[in-house]
Amino acid sequence: MNYILFDGPNRNNLLPFTYTRPVADIRVGILTIREKWESYLDYTTTTVTEDYLSEKFPMVEMDTNIMINASFLPNTEIITLVKELEVNQAIFKDEDVIAFCVQEGAEHDDFSKFEAIEFENDIIKIENTWDIFSKNGEAIANDFEFITKDKKSEPIPNSVNTVNPEHIFIEKGAKVNFSSLNASSGPIYIGRDAEIMEGSLVRGPFALGDNSVLKLGSKIYGPTTVGPFCKVGGEVNNSVIFGFSNKGHDGFLGNSVLGEWCNLGADTNTSNLKNNYAEVRLWDYNSEGFAKTGLQFCGLMMGDHSKCGINTMFNTGTVIGVSSNIFGSGFPRNFVPSFSWGGSKGFVTYKTNKAFEVAEVVMNRRAINFTQLDKSILEHVFEITQKYRRD
Repeated sequence: MNYILFDGPNRNNLLPFTYTRPVADIRVGILTIREKWESYLDYTTTTVTEDYLSEKFPMVEMDTNIMINASFLPNTEIITLVKELEVNQAIFKDEDVIAFCVQEGAEHDDFSKFEAIEFENDIIKIENTWDIFSKNGEAIANDFEFITKDKKSEPIPNSVNTVNPEHIFIEKGAKVNFSSLNASSGPIYIGRDAEIMEGSLVRGPFALGDNSVLKLGSKIYGPTTVGPFCKVGGEVNNSVIFGFSNKGHDGFLGNSVLGEWCNLGADTNTSNLKNNYAEVRLWDYNSEGFAKTGLQFCGLMMGDHSKCGINTMFNTGTVIGVSSNIFGSGFPRNFVPSFSWGGSKGFVTYKTNKAFEVAEVVMNRRAINFTQLDKSILEHVFEITQKYRRD
């Protein structure tokens, strides 16, 4: 059987992160959504996504295909149903389709002719940006159980203080010394060749991706995920960093999500609670206004390739688009469009030639090429976000 992940109706709710990736490649928990489905299915998936992303994330269609809504995170129960799907059958959770089976080339925008199968059990659904951090604890726990099943952790060094060590898993090549790991509130997963430097204090649930580093004296409150090839220091609370991004210095990051290739300058701080304790509103790309989140705690949403200078302060509920550069004193506004350059005193357009020069240098430092395909995706993002910028 061939499995294809599709973006579904929540794609725009997950901007700015889905400007540069399908919904399936959002990281929540230890793994990305795609990695979860592929691990459970033991099958390589392909993707139905926006046209401008489809060359980098192509779809491969076969005679019979099972289409999966990437907003849903897999579990054992749903995998059993998905694997048993036959042509013109669809699995629903309430009004939302989770998966359906079709023949190649068949129309599938009308489910009235499908046999409906109702999924009665609980399942995690990522439909808004803030779900990425607010549902991260449950996602870490599920990934931890799946990844570590029938596997043995590397030994925990004697210099490490632990609470609930049976819920701590260290992969091969990882280094942890003279730190505190408290898994009483949730599991702690340390990926291959990752490092937790001396003096770090970690309270789970927590996931540290392959080749990532917690710097000296870091303070991490779960549920927090640091994806692969990141450097993180200072204080972090209930946040998700997708990968290849740095928050390498002191400063606070709370109830926030950072995409890939981001960098927070030294002593950057995010507010995650309004002074009047009111509900946080976030920029909504659908309504092009600020929408209620239902949350009291919500910090920063930063798209891929965006960066900020030292001592930057972000107000509660700030959304930064793709490839923006923020610096200077004072609070920048709560919505900074993609390809913006400036701060509290105003913004100008960050020209693509300058942005691409930086992206190439940053990615080359990790031995990854900034390809023509990457450029074309960002050029498209530049064009479709032009309406938000005011020079």
